Amino acid sequence: MGVPAFFRWLSRKYPSIIVNCVEERPKECNGVKIPVDTSKPNPNEVEFDNLYLDMNGIIHPCTHPEDKPAPKNEDEMMVAIFEYIDRLFNIIRPRRLLYMAIDGVAPRAKMNQQRSRRFRASKEGMEATEEKQRVRQEILAKGGILPAEEVKERFDSNCITPGTEFMDNLAKCLRYYVADRLNNDPGWKNLTVILSDASAPGEGEHKIMDYIRRQRAQPNHDPNTHHCLCGADADLIMLGLATHEPNFTIIREEFKPNKPRPCALCNQLGHEVKDCQGLPREKQDDPELSILFFLQGYLTESGFVNLQRVQMIMLAVGEVEDNIFKKRKDDEENFKRRQKEKRKRMKRDQPSFIPGGQFSPQALGSGNRSSPQTISNPRQAAFEMRMQNSTPSASPNTSFTSDGTPSPAGGIKRKAEDSDSEPEPEDNIRLWEAGWKQRYYKNKFDVDASDEKFRRKVVRSYGCASWKWFYPFHYAPFASDFDGIADLPSDFEKGTKPFRPLEQLMGVFPAASGNFLPPTWRKLMTDPESSIIDFYPEDFAIDLNGKKFAWQGVALLPFVDERRLRAALEEVYPDLTSEENRRNSLGGDVLFVGKNHSLCDFIAELYKSSTTEPVDMPPELCHGIQGKLSLNENAIKYLSDITVCELSCSINFKDPQFNEDFVFKAVVLPGAKKPPAVLKPGDWEKTNNNGRPWRPQLGFNRDRQPVHLDQSAFRTLGHAMSRERGQPGSGMYSNAAPLGAYQGNPYRPLFSGQPQIPKLLSSNSGAAPLLAWNRMVQSQNAAFQQNQYQGVGGPMNYPQRPEDRLDRGRQVIRPCMICMLVSPKSYEF
Repeated sequence: MGVPAFFRWLSRKYPSIIVNCVEERPKECNGVKIPVDTSKPNPNEVEFDNLYLDMNGIIHPCTHPEDKPAPKNEDEMMVAIFEYIDRLFNIIRPRRLLYMAIDGVAPRAKMNQQRSRRFRASKEGMEATEEKQRVRQEILAKGGILPAEEVKERFDSNCITPGTEFMDNLAKCLRYYVADRLNNDPGWKNLTVILSDASAPGEGEHKIMDYIRRQRAQPNHDPNTHHCLCGADADLIMLGLATHEPNFTIIREEFKPNKPRPCALCNQLGHEVKDCQGLPREKQDDPELSILFFLQGYLTESGFVNLQRVQMIMLAVGEVEDNIFKKRKDDEENFKRRQKEKRKRMKRDQPSFIPGGQFSPQALGSGNRSSPQTISNPRQAAFEMRMQNSTPSASPNTSFTSDGTPSPAGGIKRKAEDSDSEPEPEDNIRLWEAGWKQRYYKNKFDVDASDEKFRRKVVRSYGCASWKWFYPFHYAPFASDFDGIADLPSDFEKGTKPFRPLEQLMGVFPAASGNFLPPTWRKLMTDPESSIIDFYPEDFAIDLNGKKFAWQGVALLPFVDERRLRAALEEVYPDLTSEENRRNSLGGDVLFVGKNHSLCDFIAELYKSSTTEPVDMPPELCHGIQGKLSLNENAIKYLSDITVCELSCSINFKDPQFNEDFVFKAVVLPGAKKPPAVLKPGDWEKTNNNGRPWRPQLGFNRDRQPVHLDQSAFRTLGHAMSRERGQPGSGMYSNAAPLGAYQGNPYRPLFSGQPQIPKLLSSNSGAAPLLAWNRMVQSQNAAFQQNQYQGVGGPMNYPQRPEDRLDRGRQVIRPCMICMLVSPKSYEF
């Protein structure tokens, strides 16, 4: 669960926290792909000890990607997940531990959010399918052309939920994957792998943090362990800081917003389904940030909340709530005004006509690699452009095909979303106007704002860390309502238990995703006589709550009554098969080691002794990791089918246990060495960077000096260098007429026995002429000027070593990519 816009704000304010990682790619030789040797030192020049993977951030983009075709079947999905893990492992190369955590059964508070997401996804999916069919029928009725509709079952991402067959198959495949890598990849040889699949309750990131918190409380923990956590949620930043580990890195994939997506009907870019006009005729034969985050240590101490301090801060914020809402409205209006002015400016500055064909503009510099083309039949080309510009169909409302020609469908009316005045969603609260609190409570809760008892009830509904608790309202109170929370009772219910996987499916799935449940359980979602049919509405309202898009609104779904749900499920529990009973049970973590690991023999002895009691894990055999080990019959059954996995060991693993009142102190451990500060006041002084503007650090090595060229250097290379190395006469200007200095005195190529720099004499004067590229540089008053050639000094009087003046045949003279000086040596870059 992320924090909106937190990462963007943090990375802009403190850019040095972002480091682009160095990735070593596999090589291909004679058609054979050579994998990366992960046993070698990390190319980022830092060695990581532990790598933690929040697997749900990997599973979702691999099963239904947005920037490439979706996998055809479940097998391709598993392979994509394996490849993604391999890529991350190649970048990080952990030396001690790989911890893979999949989201398990969540607490009730999180289940309500999952329920809202899944109901909304199901509703949007059905609406998208209906809209797609409607637009398809309209286009075909008008005589339009569309590609053949693929008969393909839509992948329901709701199956990525604990208890489904998909998650059970994923856990089995990951066991095979880990066993294979432990025996075949040298980088995995001494690695300890812990897999916490969907049968273990808890969200992935919280299972990871709980593991780190419990290991830090052990006497054998190394305080200088270098952790790396993979995940895109911004709350991982706060969780990493809360561990108080000095070496904690988060790796996340760069997010590039506003990627163009093709139309779901015609697979063309540039429009959505609702604006689709079909294929072109000529192609028919072609197939907000909270300050509470930074107050840890004041509001909380080692996980315990100080309610008196919370009340003081919340009431202080409540005093300025009115001004906050007004400023937010002003900022929003200013942003809209700037965007409107920007659209008008872009529309005004856009040229009314751009020539095409052979008269179309061409980019200058080295980016344009096409040679100049001669103009052919210019009058006819100009006539065609003039006629195209004057045709009546080319109006501002005309639709065009992919190649720029007017569409035969004619002009279409401009959509309202393309206009300068976009429709605003209805907002009945108007927080920026007086009386906002009264309108809020009346509209959202249907109570009067003067009902202090109800407002106190809403505030006190914010609860505790429990598997059963959830916030029983769709909307939140105001900060000014947090009066009197210092005397809230702290005797919350302890020892609560989570839902079972199939029970959670009944609590979060809509009826449209009932195919992932047993038949009799599925019937409870659709049967009108079902006692819990009201939990599964086919349609529901979405309150935009002042937002613009539906996904930002509040889904007004009924809350699931746990007692009613369990009473209804008691009647269908006997219908579960043995396999479904296994999927419905709660599991734990599994530990894997390879045959070369020092813990492998210890685990083998446990299986030989057939002990049934959990055994303490010896920390000296496993990099200080502590916990309880117990035999895993399921792991033996899964891995007995393939011989390669017989060389690895797997066993149940349980984190060290503590008393309920134990306090995990959030402090830096003794002996921890703090890394050097990334930011310091001198980083922002121009004098500290030789007058150049500040730039973020590249790579983990602070002493690495990047070498680069600016645009002027590339333009110079584009004029002076041959496009193909060793192929004179193939440059951009090779077919252009020579300059005046060469008239009547053609350039002669170098042959064996001739000096490196030819002596070009003018026909009238005795002064040595300039080479072509130097004439151009001097005409632009550039800093690089050509001295007259004297002897064998070469251009710029650059000295030559004696061996450089020997007979070496013909060479290609290139400027150095670092100093930009031309020397007789041929640089390879």
